[in-house]
Amino acid sequence: MDQIRIVFLGTGAAAPTRQRNVSSVAVVLDGRVLLFDCGEGTQHQLMRSPVRSGAIEAVFITHLHGDHLFGLPGLIATLGLNARTAPLTIYGPPGLRAFLDAIPYPGTTYDVEVVEIGPADCAGVRKGAGYRVFASLLQHSVPCFGYSIVEDDRAGAFDVGKARALGVPEGPLFGRLQRGLDVTVGGTLVRSEEVVGPLRPGRRIAFCTDTRPCAAAAELSRGSDVMIHEATYANDHAQEAVDRFHSTAEEAARVARDAAPQRLILTHVSARYEDDAPLLADARPLFPSTEVASDLLEIAVPRRE
Repeated sequence: MDQIRIVFLGTGAAAPTRQRNVSSVAVVLDGRVLLFDCGEGTQHQLMRSPVRSGAIEAVFITHLHGDHLFGLPGLIATLGLNARTAPLTIYGPPGLRAFLDAIPYPGTTYDVEVVEIGPADCAGVRKGAGYRVFASLLQHSVPCFGYSIVEDDRAGAFDVGKARALGVPEGPLFGRLQRGLDVTVGGTLVRSEEVVGPLRPGRRIAFCTDTRPCAAAAELSRGSDVMIHEATYANDHAQEAVDRFHSTAEEAARVARDAAPQRLILTHVSARYEDDAPLLADARPLFPSTEVASDLLEIAVPRRE
């Protein structure tokens, strides 16, 4: 795929504020949308953003706390009002199906499939066109999953000059070599590996909230281009983070230092922090490439070359 963008629709914790809505992140893959969490008000945030709600092909719920899923019933209903026909798959922990079954959706024009995941499913939650989604059980007060979006690897770079030097004419034989097939030119075998470089790894994005700092979050995020991790508190409320099964910004940075992503973006910020400075002051000494997300922040994830 060409473009991958991340749009933060809600970056606050527990309840919406004037500055931050509650949890939701859209990952846009060449126009197709994967939605991670759907807190109250996510529909409004979608309308304020460049993300098309009709392009959502799957939703991934981390856990069954209201600030992460209370926007889901309204979104499902609105997609029906807009005459959606494409099916929608919603992934999340056990109990998600009962929550959605308790709410009527009259006139829904499309199929909604609910997939409840458990630890045994984490090896691969979804295989989409050009990507896979993995999950891992984090450490929170209720069962909570982090997710990792992994783009499929791309073919290695094709060395046109070397192919020509080996006598391969431009045209269909170039295509065969690029697809990994060997060709014969004038009785001489030209192997694909002679003119095509090694596979180029796909991009990786990890989404870890809500959680205490844990090895599972580090493994899920290892080598990511972007690691999104909750930082509900600064160090001034470190004990509250322990008591409520959340992370401080410093703890998130320690996880990132272990996982070695390219960038760490902090989210799920307590309403008490109107200024990002305390969170950054705690995190950046351990992991300098740290930012704090704001609502409607949009970032591009460049290809790995």
